Amino acid sequence: MTSLAERADGLPTGPGVYLFKSERGAVLYVGKAQNLRSRVKQYVGGGDGRIRIPRLVERAADVDVVVTPSVKDALLLENELIKRHKPPFNVRLRDDKQYLALRLDPREKWPRLREVRKFADDGADYFGPYTSSVAMHEALSNLRRIFPLRSCSEGTFKDYARRGRPCIEYEMKRCLGPCCDRVDEATYADLVAGTALFLRGRSDDLVNTLREKMARAAEEERFEEAARLRDRIDAVERTVERQQIVGDRQADRDVFGLARSGSDVEVHVLHVRDGRVVGSQGHSLDGVALDDGDVMSSFLGQYYAIGTGRQIPREVLAPVALDDDGALEAWLGERSERRVAVRVPQRGSLRQMIDMARQNAELGLERRIQAQESIESALEELREKLRLTELPRRIEGYDISTLHGTLTTGSRVVFESGVPSKADYRRYRIREAPPDDDYACLREVITRRLARRDREPLPDLLLIDGGKGQLAVVSAALADAGLVVDAVSIAKERDEESAGPRVRRSGGLKAERVFLPNRKDPVVLPPSARGLLLLQRVRDESHRFAIEFQRHLRSKQNFTSILEELPGIGPGKRRALLAKLGSLRAVREASVETLASVPGVSERDARTIADFFGAVAAEREGRPA
Repeated sequence: MTSLAERADGLPTGPGVYLFKSERGAVLYVGKAQNLRSRVKQYVGGGDGRIRIPRLVERAADVDVVVTPSVKDALLLENELIKRHKPPFNVRLRDDKQYLALRLDPREKWPRLREVRKFADDGADYFGPYTSSVAMHEALSNLRRIFPLRSCSEGTFKDYARRGRPCIEYEMKRCLGPCCDRVDEATYADLVAGTALFLRGRSDDLVNTLREKMARAAEEERFEEAARLRDRIDAVERTVERQQIVGDRQADRDVFGLARSGSDVEVHVLHVRDGRVVGSQGHSLDGVALDDGDVMSSFLGQYYAIGTGRQIPREVLAPVALDDDGALEAWLGERSERRVAVRVPQRGSLRQMIDMARQNAELGLERRIQAQESIESALEELREKLRLTELPRRIEGYDISTLHGTLTTGSRVVFESGVPSKADYRRYRIREAPPDDDYACLREVITRRLARRDREPLPDLLLIDGGKGQLAVVSAALADAGLVVDAVSIAKERDEESAGPRVRRSGGLKAERVFLPNRKDPVVLPPSARGLLLLQRVRDESHRFAIEFQRHLRSKQNFTSILEELPGIGPGKRRALLAKLGSLRAVREASVETLASVPGVSERDARTIADFFGAVAAEREGRPA
């Protein structure tokens, strides 16, 4: 069998991508090089000296290469292969599906800003991503005071257009009322252009444009318009003043800082536009076995990859030298159709900016390590207090949601080391169990989950929203499947109970009770215990996810079809209700007495219908049913 050294001797000397593979053919690491033979020989000969090399070469059994026309093409191919193979020795930047962005399509007649989670190559402008909904909504709130674009959906817009009067947003001066022709298209187009300039960080260009329009309006004695433009300029300048000045006012750059502790790495980027920090993001990387130069080279290639929607600045400041033979700089310049400088400043004001980004990265890394330590202590506490066989690193939470016996759904949420793993969430439509039998529905969901254990590994802990009855159902399903998995349930105390830790909830103070199989009394955990707080978080997330699914299903059906699912309400009773009361709305708003007066509808039927619609109304209004 050919050794790695012999394999390296036969490689081409041109640019391309190399893939180290294990004995089973799994890709361990993907890299790029200007000279493939030279780079791979550095690895296998031990002359590279970087921290990852001994472990990588020890596990590698073969190396494949793909020759490319240039190192720039190798950069693009490297990114694609990392996404496809997910090699353990590479840095993998999580995609932005968890981030929010703003979409603005100036081709629409009356454009509006829309919240989206994906960037698309559809000709619209995208701004972001925003790392939190709070940050995005704050940006929107500032924008709507300065540039009052409409915010309503197309359906709402057409509805108010038919009515001939604008909504309350118009009265609050947060919209100019295009639905009712209260603004002309040219004026509205100016607002759209100003919004785009502001979101791109080009505040100086925006202010200069507004000043010119204000001066022109004043010369033509359109004083009201000039006053509005003056107020808009003041609002822009006040907003910009709150942003930190970090350099010359023409600077347009992304500044990266890096911090690491062992294999935990944090990369932080500051977005500087017109010399001001207009945004920042932290990126957490776990299990990194690369040196800092390779971390940044791989990170930046994925960070600016096609499809991310990220704006490419004129300058990228990196904390360490990149071993990419200028590939990133050439590729960014080609994409943006202008020169893009990738620099590693060593001193002066630019190095101070790198240090600022590094300090933010260190802060993010410190918080992450503290959170990991907190999670570890919470998991240890759960294993000890609940007598679990394994440390519950993977917890699956289950909940059954029903609305008076209709549209019953189940949910599964997954937490890995205390963090939601949303890719593993699942929703269940009940297929066989009676929809008003909570125990039967739970058994169906758990049985379906256990049937997929070959494709989906079982968790360390099953958490059920409920009491001893729900836990007994899960224990029976596990026994029938011949499986041993730790399972517990959590429920708030009933009103007549008073013992146990008490936690504040929307309905007042309620004690949380944790039940174990084959144990009569619940386990008592202090209300501030980290383990209990983690269980509550999993339980609340499973409940939210189930309710969200049920609400989605209900939105797809009208109340008539939902009425069909209510126990005891058949076609004859539905026809009688509509014939007597005249409309579905009347049925929805009728009292128990009115419903019971309908021929064929018993008092029990009437109460079922009234309770159902009452629960729907309560949910819409955000109050207890």
